[in-house]
Amino acid sequence: MVYTISIGSNEHRKDNLALARRRLSELFPGIRFSKEEETKPLFFRRPNLFSNQVARFASNDREAEVTSRLKAIEREAGRTPEEKKQEIVRLDIDLLSCDAIVYKPEDLKRDYILRGLEELEQQS
Repeated sequence: MVYTISIGSNEHRKDNLALARRRLSELFPGIRFSKEEETKPLFFRRPNLFSNQVARFASNDREAEVTSRLKAIEREAGRTPEEKKQEIVRLDIDLLSCDAIVYKPEDLKRDYILRGLEELEQQS
């Protein structure tokens, strides 16, 4: 199965994206990452910019196991429900799709995601 994920952070962005890349590379050898892209917050009043990336990897793990691993990385970066309410996103890793199954159709329409997907396509 081929998984596509998005990674984002608006707090200690460089460190948290580096942590995500390191952990994801350990869990999913062969993962490919698009370059980081800085974006303005879409739905937050908090003005902090986001750093975002898209990644793709193959795994025989089921969606629930992959999601569990992604959420564990978020927690390792210090993400808490309390901070989410304050619009602090230390690390957000979302499962966008697995093969032909799309989990986040609205996210797949965002410009920075489309650019990241295009970059990943050119890498393959």
